[in-house]
Amino acid sequence: MNMKKVMTGVLAVSMTAAMATGMVVFAEEAKDSYTFGYIAYDMTDIWNEYSARAFEYAASQADVPVEAVVLDSKNSLEESVTAMESLIQQEVDGISIFPISTEQGAQLVKMANEAGIPVTVENFMMDIEDPGDYIATVACEYDVIGYNAIKYIAENKPGAKIFFCAGQEGAGVYEKYQEGVDRAMEEFGDSVEIVATLHGDWLTDKAYDVTTNLISSGEEFDYIFANNDMMAQGCYQALQDADMTDVPIVSTGGSPDGYELLKSGVEAANMTAPVSIQGVQTFKHLYDKVVEGKDPEERFVSLPVVPVSADKLDDFIAWDNYEAAYNYVYGE
Repeated sequence: MNMKKVMTGVLAVSMTAAMATGMVVFAEEAKDSYTFGYIAYDMTDIWNEYSARAFEYAASQADVPVEAVVLDSKNSLEESVTAMESLIQQEVDGISIFPISTEQGAQLVKMANEAGIPVTVENFMMDIEDPGDYIATVACEYDVIGYNAIKYIAENKPGAKIFFCAGQEGAGVYEKYQEGVDRAMEEFGDSVEIVATLHGDWLTDKAYDVTTNLISSGEEFDYIFANNDMMAQGCYQALQDADMTDVPIVSTGGSPDGYELLKSGVEAANMTAPVSIQGVQTFKHLYDKVVEGKDPEERFVSLPVVPVSADKLDDFIAWDNYEAAYNYVYGE
């Protein structure tokens, strides 16, 4: 069977449907190879780094050769626009975006729309009024993780006084966590109390500072919910300095550092989410649409969340196991 003729037929049908419905449809004739762009929000952030590497791994496993071009926005709106302009100039076949915020993500999506390049999104649900025309999104449901963290503490230490070392305000990620925390407190508020919420901004040093300041204030707490593993390390360092290492820490994400923190007993538990699956899934969304002309079955795909306690390390899914993530997504 002549695959080029098949793809041309698919294109004709798709364009006819598009004219009838008013939808924007991206499709093109089959090629011998493709180039996909990937706009990272910040490659110094390990969550983003492992997702990008998983995207690259998935590209290396594709049936039709795909070159992955990863550009780093360095947490800069200006740099992200420059990255998009660069990919448009390179005339890449598709683009995956890891936005800084939903609003900035929508800006980049619309730039790709104007250039006629298919675009997909990761790490945000793009639940705003005018997000632009994108293929799909894949992300953690952070509210579910936040809910599970408080639930875990309530079930394992009733009466706990919790310090929530939270992420950075403003981008929407911490805010989703807070929604889950609030929902959990409505259910478990009779069992546990949150005595302080301070922002470590996802950083080890900042988490150390806010934890140290809380200890110095005299506020009593006997459990910490750290919003990621980097902050968990900062919290623990502050506890060490204050001779309070008996205070358990629950973190999120399940990074390689998180595994070591569980193994060493620094963390009591981790609400793990394998970001490598996110990177593979966003590649699959792009590949299926651009190369095979297929729309995703679901517009949003949620990452699995696996609570892992320090005494059950076999349940841990490593972020850097790209092969396992690929097999999970592709069912192999």
